[in-house]
Amino acid sequence: MPESRTPPLSLFRFALQWLAPYHWAVAGASLALLFTATITLSIGQGLRLLIDDGLAAGRPDQLNQAVLIFFALVVALAIGTFARFYLVSWLGERVVADIRRRVFDHLLTLHPGFFDQNRGLEIQSRLTADTTLLQSVIGSSVSMALRNTLMMVGGIIWLFITNLKLTLIVMVSVPLVVAPIIIFGRRVRGLSRSSQDRLADVGSYVGEMLGQIKTVQAFNHEPYDRARFAGVVEDAFAVARRRIVQRSLLIVVVIVLVLGAVGVMLWVGGMDVIEGRISGGELAAFVFYAVIVGSAVGSISEVIGELQRAAGAAERIVELLQSRSEIAPPAQNLQHLPAEIEGGLQLDQVTFFYPGRPDQAALDAVSLKVLPGETLALVGPSGAGKTTLFDLLLRFADPQQGQILLDGVDIRTLNPADLRRCFAMVPQQPALFYGSIEDNLRYGRPEASMAEIEDAARAANAEEFIQQLPQGYQTRIGDGGIGLSGGQKQRIAIARAVLADAPILLLDEATSALDAQSEHLVQQAMDRLMEGRTTLVIAHRLATVTGAGRIAVMDQGRVQAVGTHAELLHSNPLYARLAELQFGL
Repeated sequence: MPESRTPPLSLFRFALQWLAPYHWAVAGASLALLFTATITLSIGQGLRLLIDDGLAAGRPDQLNQAVLIFFALVVALAIGTFARFYLVSWLGERVVADIRRRVFDHLLTLHPGFFDQNRGLEIQSRLTADTTLLQSVIGSSVSMALRNTLMMVGGIIWLFITNLKLTLIVMVSVPLVVAPIIIFGRRVRGLSRSSQDRLADVGSYVGEMLGQIKTVQAFNHEPYDRARFAGVVEDAFAVARRRIVQRSLLIVVVIVLVLGAVGVMLWVGGMDVIEGRISGGELAAFVFYAVIVGSAVGSISEVIGELQRAAGAAERIVELLQSRSEIAPPAQNLQHLPAEIEGGLQLDQVTFFYPGRPDQAALDAVSLKVLPGETLALVGPSGAGKTTLFDLLLRFADPQQGQILLDGVDIRTLNPADLRRCFAMVPQQPALFYGSIEDNLRYGRPEASMAEIEDAARAANAEEFIQQLPQGYQTRIGDGGIGLSGGQKQRIAIARAVLADAPILLLDEATSALDAQSEHLVQQAMDRLMEGRTTLVIAHRLATVTGAGRIAVMDQGRVQAVGTHAELLHSNPLYARLAELQFGL
């Protein structure tokens, strides 16, 4: 992701928005920050007293008093630093946790089309990498920037108070010292970003290969992947080596210039001490403040780069939070469905275009009526618009023309959540999640009791194989149902639909890729599920829907004909051709 050049000031505005609810912690951290800066600056005066009133005067009592003051300042600094570090770190973690929750909650409200148009890995990066960067900056860098700004301003004031002549020397030498530090610092930051990119390439390559490990091994591709991975790793190492070289040079430059400047000041100040124009304590205090100012300026120059990157991350997160779903409850005239739904559906001249294909209608003036309790099968070649019709029924998108009615109510006047509770869907490729069998079944109805879950599994012919698993319903499965066969996945998906107990079923034929035994069990479960419910079935194999009440033949986004299997064999050439291909008629 390219680095943003957004001014760091925008980061402060963004941070303030999220910090506002925790004003007490912000106030505490600010007080601790001011307190530690003041104590740090006061140590310079402690050094002056220690040298002038204790060592130079040769009085043990004054030395004891100065040392006690010095240790008191150190203890106060330690306490203040603890408070500052804890509160600032707590704020960073708390704010980023809030941001992640807000972003995730917002993502769940966006329509599916948003994720078709935006890369999932980029969105994931915003939720993880960008927020991690913000946590580091809000919990550390912002505090460092404010602290070093206070130290720089306070140090300069004390420099002028301590010795005007030496201060003018510092003012002249600081730019000469800082300029090389900034130049090398930019190189190091640039190479750090490149190094992170190369490391990301390493991670992506590993994830891709491990995710497709069966394909890798099936084609004996391991030697080629080893060579490619070695190249990726060596690229990352080469960038890291250049970064190390630049970082090492930066350290050398800092040591030579900073200590060289200190040496010049010690020489000038030492001559003044010898000639009696200033005391040894004043010189020690001045060197202390000069080091403070130099360190603060160098730290600020380093932090600015982090703030720029964090400002860019904040901008990307704001952009994500400002994305609006195209599917939302109506602002006015919101309708509510009754508790009991009959399940009647009607599509009236529905036309829909996908954003990426504005010249080709996915559905073209489709009109259909499905009576409550009826089973309607949708058949046709790939790209006919069958899956698009399901998406519109669930209101994952809205048609550009026409309307869809549920029990006579336009679905666009309903809350999407109220609408979707009326549907249960069994897709061709079941969507199972990492977790236990029980977790995946509860997806249909989280509040269901264990007895209801077992009844649903029994109705879906899934109970027998679940009981044979090592931990039964508590057996954990991998992402996407790894560890289960195709038939087992389908039966879990059917059990989930049974548990949802919705009045309308959307079935994307679930038996096309199963063996005969699994198909028989799944078909039995689906027949039970369909009893007494309005059902729409996407049929890839006509043999599974010959007994449907009605069959709608679709092609190129249009409904060509509607009728029974026997009627369509004689009246519709497309259906007859499909039947001939599948049945050999």
